[in-house]
Amino acid sequence: MTSHTTTPTEASRFRPFAFLTSNITGLVLLIALLATFYSMYATGFTSKFNLYTMGRVMAIDIVIGFAMMVVLVTGGLNLAVGAIGVAAAMFGGWAMESLGLHWGFGALLALAFGGVLGAINGLATVKTGVHSFVITLATMSVYFGAMIVLTEAEAFRALPKDFTVIGKTRYYGFVSALLPIALATGAILLVLFRYTALGRKIKAAGANPRAAELSGIAVGNTVVFCHCLSGVLAALAGLMLTARNGAALPSMAGHVGQDWLLPSFLAPVLGGTLLTGGTLSVVGTALGAILVSVITTGLLLMKFADFWLNLFLGLILLAAVLLDRVRSVYAARRQQMQVD
Repeated sequence: MTSHTTTPTEASRFRPFAFLTSNITGLVLLIALLATFYSMYATGFTSKFNLYTMGRVMAIDIVIGFAMMVVLVTGGLNLAVGAIGVAAAMFGGWAMESLGLHWGFGALLALAFGGVLGAINGLATVKTGVHSFVITLATMSVYFGAMIVLTEAEAFRALPKDFTVIGKTRYYGFVSALLPIALATGAILLVLFRYTALGRKIKAAGANPRAAELSGIAVGNTVVFCHCLSGVLAALAGLMLTARNGAALPSMAGHVGQDWLLPSFLAPVLGGTLLTGGTLSVVGTALGAILVSVITTGLLLMKFADFWLNLFLGLILLAAVLLDRVRSVYAARRQQMQVD
């Protein structure tokens, strides 16, 4: 077969079309359409207070999505995102309240603790050869159960005011202080995966582990690193939720942390991260989380019951998984065409 090289003229001709059909553009347009719809039919959607509260939820959902995204890129899963986030936040709350540490040191300890729990998941996955779905399904219950036993299910409410005020601060009357934290986290991840050798190695290991091993990439180390990073991000989300609530609560992510599972999958999958690994989108994940937050807030303002929310979000996840399958097939065909 003869190969065909795209000329600069052809590339420039198709670049605008590619932009208009990109996943990120589609998410932006969908968010804009839904926001316009809700502003007309959901009373109070554009009020400053609602924008502020929606921003607080949105920021946490973005970081939760990042926590799952960094494991999905390896072709793995982290079902323990919620359990790690709650356990780390409770550990940080204990350090601040019981040990009397400055909130900055307590937060750093919580992030480190989340990283350790994530690294345990990664090491168990690599050493046993068992898929991370099974490993994290088990550790989800182990981490949450151990946290309940050690804390006796007691909340830490006497946290430093300098810490809890972060969750209540707003800029310009409607922008939550948690949003800049989520966006800064996204910027760091964007630099990691787009501009560093480590990020390129992680994506290569996720796309084709065997080929990556042959090229000298330590695939096992990248898996452990991504699980560790996922634990740190889950801990950050837990700290953000703690600041928002004003206390470290054992139930803040639901039983066994399961309330975080659906948002953690929806954001990266909607954003273009492939479940098969090798491809991720930091910007897409953030937009996916924003879309979920807009949908949820609008439906609540329109007086939809919680079970309708779960139904809609479940259908959206199903559609996103099917879209993910289409994207992976298209990517494989495109790669094959380039080889030919």
